[in-house]
Amino acid sequence: KKKLKISGRELMSVPAQVFGLDQLQVLEMSPERESCLRYRMELLPREISHLRNLTCLYVDSNNLKKIPAEIGTLSHLERLTLSNNSLSSLPPEMGALQRLHSLHLANNSLTELPAPLCQLRSLTFLDVSDNKIGRIPSSIRQLEKLETLLLLFNSLESLPEDVCLLKNLHTLWLGNNQLRALPTSFGELVNLDWGYNYCSCNFEGNPLESPPPEVCSRGPEEIRDYFLSFCRT
Repeated sequence: KKKLKISGRELMSVPAQVFGLDQLQVLEMSPERESCLRYRMELLPREISHLRNLTCLYVDSNNLKKIPAEIGTLSHLERLTLSNNSLSSLPPEMGALQRLHSLHLANNSLTELPAPLCQLRSLTFLDVSDNKIGRIPSSIRQLEKLETLLLLFNSLESLPEDVCLLKNLHTLWLGNNQLRALPTSFGELVNLDWGYNYCSCNFEGNPLESPPPEVCSRGPEEIRDYFLSFCRT
């Protein structure tokens, strides 16, 4: 068996037999999105390390409070979904998941973007929306391949200039934070799909003053001109 889905409203733990499936590649323990269900599992067992061939692990919409350090041994993991849980921190060992390209952490209780995540050089998709994150570390610049960064509904008051070094970003959602100003190099993110697709870079719900929202909505050239005008004066 290469793929296994475990379901059930009363799911509280992973059946022990699963950890004997050493050829398993995809393990899903999440309810269907449309069902609005939430499973009851609070701990991901350390025995998850036995599944060395996992490429995809789906554990959305449970009640996870902790991720074991052993998650870092899953060297083949490419996709990890942990949204809609009760996580307040992540183990530093996650920085070892160098094949990971998609990480979903929306709707947890994270207060910061853990530094180990910035070591995931293969990451192209990161969703940390609807947490309590108040700061983005400057080490985020290491995510050279990142294409999608979702930061909606957090507590961000500022962004580091290093975000502007993420030249492969195509989608950046910053809505519903506490941002009053953008980095002066923000207009350098020219690969964002500005055009008429405003949702590719979302600022709504922020008390933006510099630049004001009407300037932001016009795209990178207008943002660059706005900051250049201050340099001239």
